[in-house]
Amino acid sequence: MAAVLFFLLVLLASLLVLALAGAVLRGPAADTAVLGGSALAGLCCAGLGLLALVAPDAAVVEWFLPALGPDHPGVTLGLDGLSGWFLLILGLLAAATCAWALPDGRGAAPSQRVPLPLFLGGAVLCLAGADGLTLLLGLQGAALAAWAMLAPDGEATRPGDAAPARPALLAALLGGACLLAALALLGAGPPGAASMRFAALRAAPPEGWRAAAVLGLVLLGAGAPAGLLRARRGAAGTAPGHVAALLAGGTAALGAYVVARLLLDLAGPAQPAWWGLCLSVLGAAVALLGAQRAQAAVELDGLVAGTAAVQAGLVVLGFGLAAVFRAADLGPLAALAAGAALLHALHAALFLALLFLCTAEVAAAAGSRALDRLGGLVAGMPAVAACTAAGAAAACFLPPSAGFASGWLLLQATLAAWRAGDVALQLVVAGVLAAVALAASLTAVAMLRLLGLAFLGRPRHPRTAGAADAAGPARPVLAGLAALSLGLGLLPGPLLLLAGPALGRLTGTAAAEVAGPLLVQAGGEGGRLLPLAVPLLLAAATGALVWVTRARGGAPPAARGPAWEGGFMAPPPHLPFGDPATQPGAAGLTLDWPPQRARPAAAVAAAEAHGRPERAVPAPDTLREPARALLLALGGRWRGGLGEGSARRGLALLLGMLLAALVLATWLGPRP
Repeated sequence: MAAVLFFLLVLLASLLVLALAGAVLRGPAADTAVLGGSALAGLCCAGLGLLALVAPDAAVVEWFLPALGPDHPGVTLGLDGLSGWFLLILGLLAAATCAWALPDGRGAAPSQRVPLPLFLGGAVLCLAGADGLTLLLGLQGAALAAWAMLAPDGEATRPGDAAPARPALLAALLGGACLLAALALLGAGPPGAASMRFAALRAAPPEGWRAAAVLGLVLLGAGAPAGLLRARRGAAGTAPGHVAALLAGGTAALGAYVVARLLLDLAGPAQPAWWGLCLSVLGAAVALLGAQRAQAAVELDGLVAGTAAVQAGLVVLGFGLAAVFRAADLGPLAALAAGAALLHALHAALFLALLFLCTAEVAAAAGSRALDRLGGLVAGMPAVAACTAAGAAAACFLPPSAGFASGWLLLQATLAAWRAGDVALQLVVAGVLAAVALAASLTAVAMLRLLGLAFLGRPRHPRTAGAADAAGPARPVLAGLAALSLGLGLLPGPLLLLAGPALGRLTGTAAAEVAGPLLVQAGGEGGRLLPLAVPLLLAAATGALVWVTRARGGAPPAARGPAWEGGFMAPPPHLPFGDPATQPGAAGLTLDWPPQRARPAAAVAAAEAHGRPERAVPAPDTLREPARALLLALGGRWRGGLGEGSARRGLALLLGMLLAALVLATWLGPRP
């Protein structure tokens, strides 16, 4: 294991050299050196993660900084199963995104050559740190590098958008302050002493008010770097596709690792059930709000960013259920929930990277990210369309994709949560289950909008009609990610066995109790999943349906037409591409939930006649929604309406009910 840590130091030094090369070199040579070296570093990172999982007995090497004195612990590095699993995720993500960007014209901007290796170096340092200060140092370095990549000049990139670097910088500073306070409460001594090492933190778990404070501070600190949704939304139109994909997957992986390490590993197994309930409710809330944002988006970047929020919320939900089961001394179910979270973190990183890269291909070929300016791309970009469909299937949890395997495990863990407590806890879990089901449904609507509006129908713009498919090294990268997004769904058992050291660190239960080479079982009395049987059953059902259709109706007559007519009328001579107004638009396929009552046409006409035209009310800030929804639930009147924000109002009302149920469960729960 000492050799593994030696290679880890070599990897960190290589990333620093790549950053220096990006600052010194100019032209295409700089892009090739930085992107190629980063892709190779990603493969090395994935290899180190696999070695840490295969050899889970982690050795810790201490790297003393001479300037701080011999008594200072310095930077302490170590690898175990948990850090190895997230190193594997980060390595695969970095290798795929940087390899996609290698062809000419896809390279990073000159101002992004230096921050890209620094982001990877900070992420590796965070995952390989064996003490709290090293973890915080790496996390802050990665967050600051992400800030530098988003908008180096610090100015807005599109009219009406705030500078995307500002929320990233504020998120980094807020997250660092919260995590530093949490580490101070976790440790027995002042920051910087030997008590910051992981072994010392495990020996003194927090209790009482310290536990509640640590939980809140860690959630704020982990959510700040992992929740750069506004920043990614503002930079997705200008940043290269590989930068957006790497930041989306990398920050989410770092946030999930911080939650798992600090709250499940270092805080000890003696935390009460409300500890996990808070995580579960928060994860369901993030997933629900992200799904609503995705299905209401009118651009590609907002749709995929909302889908990324859904997957991050589901990972947090899995860790919360693991904490609930661990508090109830249900080891196999805790391992099932934690395994579902770890698998979903891996699967989501892959298929979200696939979706980000596919949307970047579409934006480059069609010249727009607006869904209302796309359409009919399946004819000109069949490979990108097929890869996007593979990523959408995984995001919708369709079998036999990777999303279905981890989603099934998470569903089984949620359904079994009633065994962990009394009626009050079961009420909260029922609300969480309803929120997750609604989030999955809204995600399916979002993926339907992505495929239907962008790839089916007829082109809505001349530039879209001439879009060319992905070429060069980008095509095998997309095909490889699509194959992983579909193929990993057949291997949940071997992957859970590989993640056994991480599950043991989080739950103290062996992975063999819930997984085998060919099946996964949800506890002794739960359901069982045979992954290889799923595609066989689907193939048999499809073959039977085709046979019955041909036997009863004969061979259908040959006919050619668009894949999705969608009410599109024949184009007149003066509009060779047809009238886009006759096709469904991005706003028309948005699910308005709960539905609003339409105002009578006479009332609208009277308002316009008196000089009071109808104006669109902007959607309110998501952070203010729960308070407004609670006021509405108490009988207050929401003046002015919300227009497109009615969906957020209904979702926020549901979240308020979940929070109220959580308070009730805590108050009615058993006292120690």
